[in-house]
Amino acid sequence: MSIKPFLFRLLRRVPMPWIAIVVGLATGIVIWTVLDQIQTRQVDKIFGQELQVQLELRARESLIRFDRYLSSYAATTRLLANYRKLSEYLEPLFWSDDERIDPVVYKDFRPQWLPDFFERDALTPPSYVLLTDPQGRVREIFQPGTDPVPVEMATQVPTQLLDRHDIRTVIDRLGEQLYLITSDAAEDAGGYHMGYLLVLIPVDATFLAASQRGVDVGRASVALVDSDDQRLLASLDPGLIPIDSFLSDWSETHVITSQSLPEYEGSDSNLLFATLVPQSRVERMSRHVRIFERRQRFYAAAVFVIVFTGLIYLVSSRLNKVLKRMTRFSQRALGIPEPGFQRGGNQLVLLEDWIQHFTQLVLKAREEMSQRHQAAMRESEALKAAMMEASLDAIVTLDHSGRVIEYNPAAERLFGVGRPFALGAVFSDRFLPDVARPAFKRLLDRSRHRQREPLGRGELIALSDDGGEIPVEISIAPIERVGERFFTLYIHDISSRKRAEQEIKSLARFASESPHPILRVTADGLIVYANNAGRPLLRAWGTDPGESLPEDWAAVVAAALETSQPLERELEVGGQVYSLLLAPIRDLGYVNLYARDITAVRRAEQEARQHQAELVHVCRLSTMGEVATGMAHELNQPLSAIVNYANGCTRRLQSGQGQPGELVGAMNQITAQAKRASEIIKRLRALVGKQPPARAEADLNHLVREVCSFLEFETSRVGVMIELELSADAIPVCVDLVQVEQVLLNLVGNALDALEERPEPERRLLIRTMTENDWAQVKVEDSGPGIESERLQGLFDPFVTTKEGGMGMGLAISQTIVENHEGRIWAESVLGQGSTFHLRLPLVSSSADEASARADALET
Repeated sequence: MSIKPFLFRLLRRVPMPWIAIVVGLATGIVIWTVLDQIQTRQVDKIFGQELQVQLELRARESLIRFDRYLSSYAATTRLLANYRKLSEYLEPLFWSDDERIDPVVYKDFRPQWLPDFFERDALTPPSYVLLTDPQGRVREIFQPGTDPVPVEMATQVPTQLLDRHDIRTVIDRLGEQLYLITSDAAEDAGGYHMGYLLVLIPVDATFLAASQRGVDVGRASVALVDSDDQRLLASLDPGLIPIDSFLSDWSETHVITSQSLPEYEGSDSNLLFATLVPQSRVERMSRHVRIFERRQRFYAAAVFVIVFTGLIYLVSSRLNKVLKRMTRFSQRALGIPEPGFQRGGNQLVLLEDWIQHFTQLVLKAREEMSQRHQAAMRESEALKAAMMEASLDAIVTLDHSGRVIEYNPAAERLFGVGRPFALGAVFSDRFLPDVARPAFKRLLDRSRHRQREPLGRGELIALSDDGGEIPVEISIAPIERVGERFFTLYIHDISSRKRAEQEIKSLARFASESPHPILRVTADGLIVYANNAGRPLLRAWGTDPGESLPEDWAAVVAAALETSQPLERELEVGGQVYSLLLAPIRDLGYVNLYARDITAVRRAEQEARQHQAELVHVCRLSTMGEVATGMAHELNQPLSAIVNYANGCTRRLQSGQGQPGELVGAMNQITAQAKRASEIIKRLRALVGKQPPARAEADLNHLVREVCSFLEFETSRVGVMIELELSADAIPVCVDLVQVEQVLLNLVGNALDALEERPEPERRLLIRTMTENDWAQVKVEDSGPGIESERLQGLFDPFVTTKEGGMGMGLAISQTIVENHEGRIWAESVLGQGSTFHLRLPLVSSSADEASARADALET
C-alpha cells in the first residue's frame, strides 16, 4: 500500500531527463549482455565457414601454380622437340627397326641438338633428356649427373608415355624416385616423323618449392600423396613433413585439403595433390578475430548506450518545451486556463491531468467543426455544379431505378434534348436503341460490384433527338449513400475516333486490294503475308503463306536485309515476266516484296531491238551507197586483170607461140584475181545483208583492218593514207561482227569527210587499238577542222549532223550499238586541230562474266 504511492510521488518529482539516462544505461547493459553471447557463437560459425572457403581457395591456388609449372615444362619440351638444330641433326639419320642399338650417352657435355631452354625459363634442370626412334627405343641420352637413367627408361620407353600427335605430361615413379615425364614427337627438316624427345625431371622438395615460388612454408605446405595408401611421395619441406609418412599422421596438427590430378593420367600411379596448413596458425587467427570482434562489439554497445541515452534526454527536454507551448497555444486559441505544471517535475505524469481537461474542450470544438463542415459541403456542391457545367463530356446521374436525376449542358449538346425533358426519363429507354440496352444493363450490373476493376466501361450506340445513332464510350461510377445508390455516367462522343479507325482499316486493306503482288517475308525467308495477286508467285515457288521461300530467294531476302538497300530481280512465271522490288525494313526484321507484271514492257523492248536492227540495216545501205564507187573500182581492177590475162593466152594459143608453163602461170593469175573479186563481193554482201544479231569472239585488230580494206578507194580519192598503230597482241572481244564493223565504218568515213576540208598536205588519219584493264579501246584521230564545243555536247543525238545532206543518224545508231555491247563511245575535239573518237568495248573475259551474271539473275 505504501510503496505504490511512494513511487508515483517519486516519478512526479524526478525530472524526465534523469529517468531517461537511467533507463538508457540499463537497457544498453542488458542488450550488450544478450548480444555478446549470441554474436560470439554466430561469429565463430561465420569465421569457420569463411576459413574453410579460404583454405579451399588456397588449395586451388596451389594446385593451379603446380599445374602451370608442369605446363611450363610441357611447353619447353615442345620447344626442344621443334628446335631447328634437332631437325637438322635428324635429317641425315636413318634408324633401322632390326638393328641392335646401344644408346649414345652424353655425360660431360650437352649435345648440339639440345639448347638450355630450362635456365632461360627459370625451370629446374632435368635429370635426363632421351631421344628415341618411332618405336620408343632409346637412341641417345643426355645425363648431366652421375646417376644412370632408371632401368624402366634405359632402353625402351613405354608406349603410354608417347603420343605422336600431342605432347604427353605424366608424373610417375621410377625406382624409388618420383619423376615428371614430358614427351613430344620429333621430326626432321623434311617433316618426317623420326621419334620422340623425353625430358625427366625429379619431383622432390626443390621441384615443389619452384612450383610454389613465393609461398611461405610456415603458413602452408604442399605434398604429392599416393591415393591408394595415403603415403607422402614428395614434400615441400621434408624436414617438417617427411616423405613416406602417411597423410593421417598430420590430421591433428594440420588442416589438410587433397585434390586429384586427373589431367596427368597415363601411368600406374594415382596421385593426390595435398595442401597442409598448421592448426596453430588457424587457431591463432581465430583467436585474433574473436578478440577483435568482441572489442568492436563493446565499442558499438558503448556508443549505442551513449547515443540512446542522449537521444531520450533530448526528446524528453524537447517534449517539456512542446508541452509548455501547447498550454500557451490552448490558452490563446481555445481560451482555456494554463494547467500550471511544476517546472522541476515529470511532465509526462503531469500531462495525464491536463489531457482530461483538454478532452472536454475537444467536445466543444467538435460542434463548431460540424457547423464549418456543413458550410464546406455547400461550397463543394457549388463547385461540383460548376464542373458539371464546364465539362466537355456528357455527365448524367441516374438513381437506383435508372432514371435521370442530373443532366449537364454537354449532355444537352450531345443528345439534342433539353434538361427539363431529360430529367425523370429512363435513360436506357430514352437515349439508347434496343440493340444497346442489354449491353448497358451488363455495365450497370458490373459497376455494382466494387471489387471488380475497372468499373463499368464500354462502347455503345446512343440515340440523338432526331433518331441518329452516335457511337459513344460510357464509364459508370457508382455513388453510395446511406440507404441509397446512384450512378454517374461519363459519356464521351467517339464519332471522330471511329471514323479514324475506319480509315486505318481501309488503309490496311490497301495491300490486299492491290492488283499487283505484295508479299512480306521475315529475315529467315518465312512468308508472313501475301495478297491475292501474289498467288502466281507462290505457285511458281511451290509455297504458301506461313511457309518458307526457296533457298535461293531466301538468300536474296537475307542479302537485302544485310545491305539495307532495295534489290530488283525478275521472275518468269508461265510466260509472264514479273519485276520484283525487295524493300528491306531492317528495324523490324522483314522485307516487303512488290511485284509488277512487265511482260508488255519486255515485248516492247524486243520489238524496239528489232526496229533498231532494221534501222542499222538501213544505215548500212546508206553507207554502202557512199562506198559503192570504191567497191566498183576495186572490182574493176581484178576484172581488168582477168581480161588482160585471158586475151594474152588467146593470142599466144592462136599464134602457136604459147608455152605450157607460161599459159599455166597466166591461168593461175586469172584464178587469183577471180578469188579477189569474189572476196570483195562477199564482204559487200555481209555488210549490206540483213542478218539477225549474232555475237562471236573476234580480234579487234582484224575488224579494224577489214574496215580499212572497205575504204581503200575513199582513201585514194581523198589522198590520205590510214596510219595504223595496232596492239601487238590480239584483242579478243565478243561482238556482233557486222554491227561493230558498221560503227568503225561510220567513224572512219566521218573522219575522211572531215579531212576533205583541209589542204592535202595537212590531211592525216590515225587509228589506234589498245587494252586498258578489262577494256578494249579504239581511237580514230583526224587532223580535220574540229568540232565546236556547243555542237560536241549533242553530237550523238538523232538527226544531228555536220555534213550537208546528212541524215544525222550514223553516230546515234553507233552509240546504240556500242551501249548494247556494254561499251561506250565519245568524242574529243580541238577546234582547228582535229577530232578524236573513242570506242571502248569489254574484253571477252569480262563480257563473259557479265553475261553469266545476267543469265543467273534472269534464272532467279
